[in-house]
Amino acid sequence: MIIDRKIAAEVTKNMRYFPAIGIIGPRQVGKTTLAKTLQKQLEKPSIYLDLELDEDLIRLQNAQSYLQSHQDKCVIIDEIQLMPRLFPLLRALIDQARVPARFLILGSASPVIIRQSSETLAGRIAYNELAPLSLSEIRATDITMTEHWFRGGFPNALLAPSDEVANTWLRNFASTFMEKDLKAMGYEISVQTMSKLYRMVAHVHGQLQNASSLSQALGISSPTATKYLDLLEGGFLIHRLEPYYVNVGKRLVKSPKIYFRDTGLLHQLSTIPSFEALQGNPLIGASWEGYVIEQIRRALDESWQFYYYRTVSGAETDLVLISPNGVMTCVEIKYSTAPVIAKGFYQSMDDLKPTHQYIIVPSGLPYYFKDKLKVCSLPDFLENELESIRV
Repeated sequence: MIIDRKIAAEVTKNMRYFPAIGIIGPRQVGKTTLAKTLQKQLEKPSIYLDLELDEDLIRLQNAQSYLQSHQDKCVIIDEIQLMPRLFPLLRALIDQARVPARFLILGSASPVIIRQSSETLAGRIAYNELAPLSLSEIRATDITMTEHWFRGGFPNALLAPSDEVANTWLRNFASTFMEKDLKAMGYEISVQTMSKLYRMVAHVHGQLQNASSLSQALGISSPTATKYLDLLEGGFLIHRLEPYYVNVGKRLVKSPKIYFRDTGLLHQLSTIPSFEALQGNPLIGASWEGYVIEQIRRALDESWQFYYYRTVSGAETDLVLISPNGVMTCVEIKYSTAPVIAKGFYQSMDDLKPTHQYIIVPSGLPYYFKDKLKVCSLPDFLENELESIRV
């Protein structure tokens, strides 16, 4: 099955100007597939190097000579985090001959890539993140929202012949990250510790980050626990939603909320074997909340700001969106076709006075709940309502 990726057009646009283009994202998300698709569309010759292959590593034993000999080509370098010494060389080669699409680099370890390239390729590289398949990207397929929500967006899990096979793939993916990817990033963390952290984060998905509690359970310091969470976020596995600070004369909650970005991975780590089992699991509300937030994040670009809002007294809203021109939208997320809205949501609307207000539910026709407060399904919000809040 061929599924068009949203970032393909942005990468193509960047390749017309920037000498280096980076595609970053978690392992097995489709970076290589996208790169090879773009390779066929290039207007100049290209070569592809995979740094996980000994044959390609041998070619780069004398990297300067090899890359200079292919100056007229677009050189695609996959898993570049495995050879960080290339970054200073790429800068020097670009400065010798600055032409668009000189290098297309792919990587699965953003902390390494961003740190190395920010020191050496500043002003020479444009980054694009390739995440697991989003709900908007699979809209033209036969895959249902329920399947996508339960299995997540990693292609090998989403397109697996059964939930059992999908869960097996996701379990192996988690093990690979702990045993291989972290070491590739230069971090020596025990598999046992990271496995325990994985499951603890799954348990607190959708809740406030409490590094102190995590550190006590893991037997490590609070700063170390925070560092480990940074690794998970840098590896594209979790997202921390920051609180919205506003001078409303209220005492505000200031800790971020923590979410697994891919709900398939969340469900596997929570040992939920099927969507039917998820229906009776206490995690379902938090899972739906995280899924909705991730799909909205994927549908909007990086110029948007994302927060949650909560006061100590109980006024709260799940998602606060700030558009590039400063327009605010507040979203409450409910896994119910007949949502009951708590008093705290209305209090938060009085505090924030957003331009748009929504309650997002799994399905059903849109309707107004009260005044400006509109209830709609996630697909309807992504396909129709986003246009109105973009204005």
